[in-house]
Amino acid sequence: MIAAQAALETKMLLRNGEQLLLTVVVPTLLLVLFSSVDIVDTGRGRAVDFLAPGILALAVMSTAFTGQAIATGFERRYGVLKRLASSPLPRWGLMTAKTASVLVTEILQVVLLTVIAFSLGWSPHGNPLAVLLLLVLGTAAFSGLGLLMAGTLKAEATLAAANLVFLLLLVGGGVIVPLDKFPAGAQHVLQLLPISALSGGLRAVLQHGAGMPWDDLGILAVWAVVGLAAAGKFFRWE
Repeated sequence: MIAAQAALETKMLLRNGEQLLLTVVVPTLLLVLFSSVDIVDTGRGRAVDFLAPGILALAVMSTAFTGQAIATGFERRYGVLKRLASSPLPRWGLMTAKTASVLVTEILQVVLLTVIAFSLGWSPHGNPLAVLLLLVLGTAAFSGLGLLMAGTLKAEATLAAANLVFLLLLVGGGVIVPLDKFPAGAQHVLQLLPISALSGGLRAVLQHGAGMPWDDLGILAVWAVVGLAAAGKFFRWE
């Protein structure tokens, strides 16, 4: 039942033009644009080496947080979640299916963005295990926050808030603009955001060949535990 629901969730996501725009088209355009045109000072080295890890983090956020929050919020509004909750599929099974759908979508995103980044001259380094841990913890953190928003706010409020948060974190999360461009006081706060930890950790590994980024992993783990626990406690099915 979980596999069938996960397949259905994935098909619905891939057929949704607006979510595809957010999860696939926008990250791809940003990667190509900022790698090809000298708009933002990304420091020494090629722009794509700085941008590719950040865009991978953005792709995770767009799917696990923004896309999932909006879709789940409207499912809740129209009573879809209520009907599914009364089906033989248990509630934890439904959430597992949604998570599996997010992971499948992210795999497709990562493959697509990696191919495009390689075509732009990207040369990544580092430990693949560290990258995998960062992506998994980042997915858990953003999923918890997305489900918390979808389960507590009205659908229209979720739509507005999720897109606003997406834009704010895109600008202030170290995805395209390096955090060292911000004032020192702001940097300390921004570094604690999940998108900053994910993009910074991926950049440390893939661009600089660092080992396991324990600080970034720790920040993501805290966000994941807090977000998922809060979503489990406060999520309303109706």
